[in-house]
Amino acid sequence: MRHFYLDFIFTAIALAVAAWWGYSHSGMSGLISTLSITAILAVMEISLSFDNAVVNASVLKGWDDFWKMIFLTVGILVAVFGMRLVFPIVIVAVTADLGMMQVIDLALNDPKQYSAKLLAHHAEISAFGGMFLLLVFLNFVFDDKEVHWFDWLESRLAKFGQVDAMSVFVALVILMISLTWVQPDQSAAVLIAGVWGILIYLGVQVISGMLEGDLEEELEGEGSSAGSTGAAGSAIMKGGIIGFLYLEVLDASFSFDGVIGAFAITNDVIVIMLGLAIGAMFVRSMTIFLVDKGTLDEFIYLEHGAHYAIGALALIMLISMKFHVPELITGLIGIAFIGWALLASLKHRRQEALKATNDPDLKTRQLD
Repeated sequence: MRHFYLDFIFTAIALAVAAWWGYSHSGMSGLISTLSITAILAVMEISLSFDNAVVNASVLKGWDDFWKMIFLTVGILVAVFGMRLVFPIVIVAVTADLGMMQVIDLALNDPKQYSAKLLAHHAEISAFGGMFLLLVFLNFVFDDKEVHWFDWLESRLAKFGQVDAMSVFVALVILMISLTWVQPDQSAAVLIAGVWGILIYLGVQVISGMLEGDLEEELEGEGSSAGSTGAAGSAIMKGGIIGFLYLEVLDASFSFDGVIGAFAITNDVIVIMLGLAIGAMFVRSMTIFLVDKGTLDEFIYLEHGAHYAIGALALIMLISMKFHVPELITGLIGIAFIGWALLASLKHRRQEALKATNDPDLKTRQLD
């Protein structure tokens, strides 16, 4: 519970602000309505982003305490205020050719028009976030991992992954297919947004690889062995600025779906920010909880389930450019993959325990 006590304090404050906001505009009925919508948005954000927490934890588990603290302080400010409040305003300002103050005034005083302007660019937002998340998924399934969940599928995909740029090729093919789902006058904007999603993902990987290569050369110059060099470089890079930026972009891609979906529930930007902020706080704490408890090591397929949920979310974001996909379905698909992976992990643990019981030598080796 210690991981979440700040979240409960923040939730109480956010709900108090929401109650005041609703009461000041519509009296007691507004207070009740605002509190209800804020709670719904918070639950929706948590359900949509649990797979995000699992993937974050898979990266964060190798970080030192300093970068974990940066993730929980600077990272949460970027997630709550940057992506849930400032970013939608920036999108409207750029696409509608308005000043930031004009858009803020529009969001506070004419939320319906603000919502309409933001939703008018839903396709571009989905293309950017969908491509980034799709590459996260593709690079995971094409990687030759030691642990396979669906061995018959993942072992074959790993062979495809040996081909250079396979994940980028597949992503570009899917992007070109998705262009047929939008209006002709939107195609160019959607294509550019999707390519930017791919470039941002590749840019983070390129910079990370360059910095890690420089670090390896520096350690080799100090007489370190090749094996320890790679391990040290990987550990330090996971706790560096590039790793932090990667998680922030990943969180941003997840938040697109939540922000757009929130406008289907309410047009009030203040209520949206409060509800999604509560969810973002809990997702951050869940990430640290998973790291501290070693949950990913205990449930070996949990990371697989999260990445399959990410792949499903990426495809849903692209499909939503033409068809409306209810947020409930999006959330349930993510929960289904996580739950399935959890059950598979428990089954694997029971099988391993049974093997150890029937094989005394194996049990002895595990104890050693």
